[in-house]
Amino acid sequence: MSVHKDVKRITTHTLQEMKNRGEKIAMLTAYDYSMAAIVDAAGMDVILVGDSASNVMAGHETTLPITLDQMIYHASAVVRAARRALIVVDLPFGTYQGNSKEALASAIRIMKESGAHAVKLEGGIEIAESVSRILTAGIPVMGHLGLTPQSIYKFGTYTVRAKEDAEAQKLREDALKLQELGCFGIVLEKIPAALAKTVSESLVIPTIGIGAGQFCDGQVLVIHDMLGINKGFKPRFLRQYADLADVMNNAISNYVTDVKAKDFPNEKEQY
Repeated sequence: MSVHKDVKRITTHTLQEMKNRGEKIAMLTAYDYSMAAIVDAAGMDVILVGDSASNVMAGHETTLPITLDQMIYHASAVVRAARRALIVVDLPFGTYQGNSKEALASAIRIMKESGAHAVKLEGGIEIAESVSRILTAGIPVMGHLGLTPQSIYKFGTYTVRAKEDAEAQKLREDALKLQELGCFGIVLEKIPAALAKTVSESLVIPTIGIGAGQFCDGQVLVIHDMLGINKGFKPRFLRQYADLADVMNNAISNYVTDVKAKDFPNEKEQY
């Protein structure tokens, strides 16, 4: 747990202070009120309302189908639950690429309608205009480089990114550009640990890794993955902290058995 026991709300400034003194940043996803309340109470620094909701909440193959309205719905529930964590919300696919006016309008909707504290965008120099325009409105922006799931059809695979020199160099340049524009942090997804170390050390702002090794300034995982709810996803970078799928299955099976056996409810469980 973070040492910030007396902090009422983690802010982007708090995260910068954490990087400056070498304290790692803990970040997890959440998409609903009940889960977010648990995550927040456990001492999480940042809660990401990720477009991964498209996968784990709606069952889509990719993150592309989720809409802005749906992201605002999930974000609103998380904001109502969290008392301490900084809430960052993904701008979904199609709401910022190639149109900075739409990017600003999308970010404003998220901030006004959900009460979140920041937005996250995927990409580097190609989205610079959108990032800049959002920042001019006073909305904090987190970047996202490396494997960017909204571009999965361009990549054609979820394999590790930036292993080749040219892509690694572009990632380094993109990271510096995002910092120059004013981003308060950058997620680095599924890149070699050595590259993540180089990028993290070259930046003043914090980096948050997912499949990017131990040298980032913080780490993020999808909560359904680390709790073992999503049984079919076990990449190398994932540490599974529980096996809730089995726990839940056993509990539900016991409930079904008790109902069928007329054991639930018993006399003490009725009025």
